[in-house]
Amino acid sequence: MRVIVRRSARAVLIDGDELVLIRRTRPGRAPYCVTVGGGVEADDASVEDALHREVYEELGGTLSHAQLIYLITDELEAHIGVQYIYAACLQNMDLAARTGTEFSKPERGGYEVIRVPFPADSVRAMNVMPPPLAEFIAANVEAITSALGTLIRRA
Repeated sequence: MRVIVRRSARAVLIDGDELVLIRRTRPGRAPYCVTVGGGVEADDASVEDALHREVYEELGGTLSHAQLIYLITDELEAHIGVQYIYAACLQNMDLAARTGTEFSKPERGGYEVIRVPFPADSVRAMNVMPPPLAEFIAANVEAITSALGTLIRRA
């Protein structure tokens, strides 16, 4: 039996009618986008608590709602990792309040917050990592919208 050695929490993060992503730029690699989130730490009471912590660290933000919608299993040598994907609504954001350690390490590259219209018809072409998550977002706009209910503003 293989053991889960890494858990992470990520958000398909909606703010009004926009999807909030982070564009990563790293030396020697083409730019790509990721959803907000990261690893579950020992002092996180739950995976959802880790998500709230990560949103604060990466965006200086808070969530008004989060709903688990998808799991991704990662093969890690003899072990496995699980990514818990939430649909979530951004309540507020203050980039000056970001606290993640990645912002103090220039060797980790850039972390630019970007917004794209949601539903994100072009998410497949945006080089969102991991690819299964990009496909899930593109194929499940109605499910994501339903999970968040009336919290999503429509133009």
